[in-house]
Amino acid sequence: MFRTLLITVMLATIPLRAGAETVVFAAASLTDALDRIAAEWADAGNEPVTISYAGSSALARQIQQGAPADLFISANEEWMDALVASGDVRANSRRDIASNALVLIGPGDRAPVAIDDTLDLPALLDGGRLSMAMISGVPAGIYGRQALQSLGLWDDVAGQVAQSDNVRSAMAFVARGEAPLGIVYATDAQVQPDVSVLGRFPDGSHAPIRYPAAMVTGGQDDGFLDFLTSDAARRVWRDFGFGDP
Repeated sequence: MFRTLLITVMLATIPLRAGAETVVFAAASLTDALDRIAAEWADAGNEPVTISYAGSSALARQIQQGAPADLFISANEEWMDALVASGDVRANSRRDIASNALVLIGPGDRAPVAIDDTLDLPALLDGGRLSMAMISGVPAGIYGRQALQSLGLWDDVAGQVAQSDNVRSAMAFVARGEAPLGIVYATDAQVQPDVSVLGRFPDGSHAPIRYPAAMVTGGQDDGFLDFLTSDAARRVWRDFGFGDP
């Protein structure tokens, strides 16, 4: 009964479809760049799109419960794989649209550190919390735990991790000085002036960070998915620090 109530509450927070507008469910880490791309799409004379941002895991579950979305953009491949397997997205429309990197951040101006197996995270935390997205379901948290485990650092800090429902929330705790360290995407740190990047995690320490997009089964396709991989959109992705897919 509680699960049913929770799903009902989640669905109630989703904007209803307005007319012929395309509804996009997108990972929170895409917010700034995707807002710009959507504005350029509308400026070109196309019907505006409505975008709902949240953690990929929450959005995927909402789609599986029948939320009114046309397009899903995930921050990792696993959640898209799950929707392909359940038949909730069109497998033949799937494509990668961007890539990202993972960084360690701190509030204000902080000196850089070397991100390797010699990093003394407990000393840097000094009794504080390590802010991360949820490590069991949100892509940024999953990548972060993978990186720390790969470098042999996870066991020393697992008990000090403060988990948030998406990566932007995790970054906000650091920006407000409520956590001395956080693990977020490089693109998130780029648009937040109140945090500094202490270092970048080695690419080989975690799975590649790719953003797959696909049309939701039964949703309308107005061409916005194609636009996300156009030259115009590619310039925006790069402006906000995203890599090519």
